[in-house]
Amino acid sequence: MNKLVKRILVGTALVGVLACAIMGLTFSKYTNTIIGNGETEVAKWSFKVNEATEEFATIKLADTYDQTTLIDGKIAPGVSGSFDLVIDATDAEVGVKYEVDFQDETNKPTNLKFTCDGKTLDEIEDFEEYFTDVIDADDTNKVRTLTVNWEWPYETGTADEIAANDKVDTDDGLNALDYTFNVVVTGTQVVPTK
Repeated sequence: MNKLVKRILVGTALVGVLACAIMGLTFSKYTNTIIGNGETEVAKWSFKVNEATEEFATIKLADTYDQTTLIDGKIAPGVSGSFDLVIDATDAEVGVKYEVDFQDETNKPTNLKFTCDGKTLDEIEDFEEYFTDVIDADDTNKVRTLTVNWEWPYETGTADEIAANDKVDTDDGLNALDYTFNVVVTGTQVVPTK
């Protein structure tokens, strides 16, 4: 190729580039990019039962009455006591619904009774409906103490029923039952409302 053709091609290319640049300026628009940040703090979760976060100490009925009246921490007719479940959501920054579930009750002495808030029940598992409530996020006191009273009366029933119930108590004593139950306390975050 000769020099003239090369110059014409280079000149044409330069004219094309200039034309594109001028046309680009004619169709330009204002643009602006602004950068910001998004952030939030996550609400803290805290739920404890009897100062524990995973598993609390075994509740022993024998530890809740005057043990000088019996030997080796056992219970018998005529004893009573109580135990507490302390639900603590003090450090939670959300509302907490708690539910207490008594499970796997076995070998309960027949005449052993439980009382809470004036309600007497034969089985500890029947308390579940009374031990469900909500601690609101803005409550000033986020601790709830649930007290369960228990009693194994020395004599149970009317004058006519006492002899029959004494026999039941004696049979329970002869069998030397190991009374057990599990306590499961569940805390669940309450869905916030607008």
